[in-house]
Amino acid sequence: MLTFPTLAADATPHSIWEWGNLTGDWSGARTALSDRGITLTLDYVSEVIVNLRGGLDRQTTYEGRLEASADFDFDKLTHWRGGSAHVTVYQIHDVNQRNAADSVGSLGDPSNIDALPTTRLFTAWVQQEFPNNNSFRIGQLSADEDFSVMKSAGNLLNGAFGWPVLNGADMTSGGPAYPLATPGALAVFYLQPDVVLRAGVFSGNPAGNDCQDDPQVCNRHGTTFSTSGGVLLMGELAYEINQEDGAGGPAIALKIGGWYHTGKFADQRFGRDGVGNVVSLANPSVVEPLTHRGDWALYGLVDNTFFTSGQMSVSAFLRGQVAPSDRNLVSWGVDAGIAIEGLFENRKDDTLTMAVSHSRISARAAGLDRDTSAGSAGYPIRDAETVFELNYFVAVSPWWSIQPDIQYVVHPGGNVPDKTGKQAVNDAFLVGVRSSISF
Repeated sequence: MLTFPTLAADATPHSIWEWGNLTGDWSGARTALSDRGITLTLDYVSEVIVNLRGGLDRQTTYEGRLEASADFDFDKLTHWRGGSAHVTVYQIHDVNQRNAADSVGSLGDPSNIDALPTTRLFTAWVQQEFPNNNSFRIGQLSADEDFSVMKSAGNLLNGAFGWPVLNGADMTSGGPAYPLATPGALAVFYLQPDVVLRAGVFSGNPAGNDCQDDPQVCNRHGTTFSTSGGVLLMGELAYEINQEDGAGGPAIALKIGGWYHTGKFADQRFGRDGVGNVVSLANPSVVEPLTHRGDWALYGLVDNTFFTSGQMSVSAFLRGQVAPSDRNLVSWGVDAGIAIEGLFENRKDDTLTMAVSHSRISARAAGLDRDTSAGSAGYPIRDAETVFELNYFVAVSPWWSIQPDIQYVVHPGGNVPDKTGKQAVNDAFLVGVRSSISF
């Protein structure tokens, strides 16, 4: 039976601004639960983003996400050595069914918490750890938590700097990434203390079988547990040093990886007419698109702290991805940026981050636009989308942060037509602020 310390024994600092969580240590109950192997967290992220110019609509959006998580250490709870489990549930909401992505029309979502308003099970898994930090995890997993992760980009709001735009655009239903996790398994092998191999297998379609709607609508509450749509295989080899918070030296991460999907993928430009001829999808005689068996992509990244002086440290990241043009909307992408922590005196935990993301529309998709335009002057031909972001992370206290943010999106959607269908969507300029509170 759990026994909790009395209030007099509570180790919570006297000032609320020094607490690790807004609600403190619950008179010692939080620490007592942790000592017994149960860690409960409740976080709330909210933001206002204003599209000042361009995009599809000039509007102000509000979004919020309440995140409840529970972690279980079975070594403490049941003497199951190396066993653990984790569950995360989201309650996502907005105002008037508006979000920043809808106002801009971009491939890179201006908000990485943007999702269909609902209460959703996200991840739920059990894990077995082995000697030398090796592990095996199985359950409902999200690949964006383990693959192609750039720590220095963690404060940016645009989703392009998390799960790559290429993955979200090319994988079925966006792949196993926020807000859609899928059944899967993940194995982690430490070949050397600083060299790690990650290998994952995931359900191919997070939305479930025969989804003809928004994938988030088909899997509204995260309980579809889809096993349809083929299999997604992911692998990553990484060299990592000082990745934990508070590590004694500069962080270094070099990663190469890729994925392969066993499903079928429609050609971006060509199909067959009623007698079997291969013609452009712009041709009204098309009966069905050409299909390709399987899809793949490769990526590499570097994410290093290259300068430190007193409380200040400067990190830079660079990530690139490539995929075949014939079956994918995005054929390659590059993300890069710089993060400066402790730039101002007595603000050692504040971080200024500047970044750019460029996603290239595939030659096949651009070719379809040329076929569709039939030489019409002014009809936009998709080429690329570029996102610029400037973000300042203000650590108000250990449990509260505020992030003013500026974004500029060049050719939203890769230069897609606007509502008139006669010209491209104008570049978008957005400003916003995010608040994150740990209860």
